[in-house]
Amino acid sequence: MNVSTGLFYLFSIIMLAAAFRVITARNPVHAVLSLVLTFVQAAMIWMLLKAEFLSLTLILVYVGAVMVLFLFVVMMLDVNIERLRTGFWTHFPLAAMVGVFIALEMAAVLMGGFRVSDAPSSVATVVASGAARASDAKELGLLLYTRYLYPLEVATAILLVAMFAAIALTLRERKDSKHINPGDQVKVKARDRMTVVQMAATKPQASATVVANAETKA
Repeated sequence: MNVSTGLFYLFSIIMLAAAFRVITARNPVHAVLSLVLTFVQAAMIWMLLKAEFLSLTLILVYVGAVMVLFLFVVMMLDVNIERLRTGFWTHFPLAAMVGVFIALEMAAVLMGGFRVSDAPSSVATVVASGAARASDAKELGLLLYTRYLYPLEVATAILLVAMFAAIALTLRERKDSKHINPGDQVKVKARDRMTVVQMAATKPQASATVVANAETKA
């Protein structure tokens, strides 16, 4: 067993353990962190399979953006764990049957795909010629900016319009919201914030004996 095979088994074991932890963790934050670990191990396996673009995309998009958003939402929400687990064992048999059925389907597909076959002609030609393998990121870039250049420009134009629309909707003034100009806050001075009001000096309160005597004389 070489180093790549050993790393593959190591990453696979950690990924399976983290995925199992995702569905068994009682704390949602721990479940999200376990899912992040699962994605990282999957990215490492893709790196071993020389799929650099997919590996980096998984790290940047899912771990760096989507899972951070999930973690932020889970930490901000006040999730009642006990109420969510009410009736868990009631629906467990049905859920277990569905899980076993999905696992059998995945096993059938994976076992059918692990068959030794001859290499494609293009790969065999590259190996026979001894040419260096180009990275998949470079090949994808060449394909996008040559054959699919116009669809790529259309997609970028749509995303640009969507970004401008989101900014316009965010910056529009609403009548039911209070808006304060930061420039006015900066220009404000101390004398504008506080006003000194002249008031008469306080007088001592008359004692109860003096008030009683005044009422008796009256």
